[in-house]
Amino acid sequence: MNKLVETIKAFFEKQAFGICEFWGEKLRIKSAKIRLFFIYTSFLTIGSPIIIYLVMGFWMNLNRLIRKNRGGVWDM
Repeated sequence: MNKLVETIKAFFEKQAFGICEFWGEKLRIKSAKIRLFFIYTSFLTIGSPIIIYLVMGFWMNLNRLIRKNRGGVWDM
């Protein structure tokens, strides 16, 4: 049962833009605590952190796309 739960958790963590993991690495905090912060604040403020989370996810994906498609100085 624990293996199934871990597999499901890993799937959702991989699909959730990696925002909590990114901020966890930057701030040296466990990503689970950041996820709990988003969950609790979204309950307290009626969902506004969810909008912020989605904007950060869009921004991170846009940055990855730009870095991936940008060539080097010598690529002409």
